[in-house]
Amino acid sequence: MLDLRDLQYFEVIAELEHMGRAAERLHRTQPALTSCVRRLEEACGALLFEKTGRGIRLTSAGKTLLKWAQRTRFDVESARREIGDIGRGLTGNVKIGIVPTAAQFLLPPAARDLMREAPEVTLRTTVALVDILKPLLRAGDIDLMVGTEGAAEPGFASQNLAEDVIVVAASDTHAIFGKPKPSLKDLAGYRWVLQPPGAPTRDWLDQTFDRHRIPRPVVQVESTMLLMLPTLIGETGLLSFISRLHLQAGRSGAALREVKLPATTMRRRMVVTYRDSGYVSPAAQRLIHLLAKYADAPRG
Repeated sequence: MLDLRDLQYFEVIAELEHMGRAAERLHRTQPALTSCVRRLEEACGALLFEKTGRGIRLTSAGKTLLKWAQRTRFDVESARREIGDIGRGLTGNVKIGIVPTAAQFLLPPAARDLMREAPEVTLRTTVALVDILKPLLRAGDIDLMVGTEGAAEPGFASQNLAEDVIVVAASDTHAIFGKPKPSLKDLAGYRWVLQPPGAPTRDWLDQTFDRHRIPRPVVQVESTMLLMLPTLIGETGLLSFISRLHLQAGRSGAALREVKLPATTMRRRMVVTYRDSGYVSPAAQRLIHLLAKYADAPRG
């Protein structure tokens, strides 16, 4: 029989790979943690750690137990939250990770409505890109992740929210709008502000120019700060590649226009993702519903 507290201690030892540091974090003695590991090894019938230099590391059996220990922790936490929610209605804390565009345009109205319906609900938000949010979701540090759709992964379930369209944009006074029908070749004649290579939208745009055998955009400014791009476009007169959401009246604070060109119109899906075996509280379910509502709402 595996003890839940032993599994909790085991996770910390596995993370730190050092019995002394684990003892300090857990406020337990090293002999107590050594006894914990021995009990687990006796219950599993296998060694869980092996010595390496001044520390320790998981054996193959230890790695397997760690996976199930984490799942057990999620299940216990989910049970506690679900039982606590019975009869309480919309209460509790929702931890959401969200990409910058969705954080700017979808979360504020959805959070406003949720607060009106359920004043006792609290939100903790983390704004970052998907590659940063996904490990947080897997570790249970966030309950929901709102971002662009990627390849399906074991342990996750996703629900579609809306289509997000990425387009070339510029200040409404840009010279490109003096051309009756701008072409991809025309775009190559101007300078740009874009995310660095490796960002999905940047790679998609570069590959579009490659396919048409046209030199890639000349990037004068690179920025990882997505929320800053509309302001940079307006202030610098550079072209960029951003969500069409930024171009709606009053949305970005800058007078921007879309350079309408089918070849440079990228369509992607915005989804909300959660652990498929995790508990999605009533408050989190309501937030998902509200995010979908504002993702589908017509915008002028």
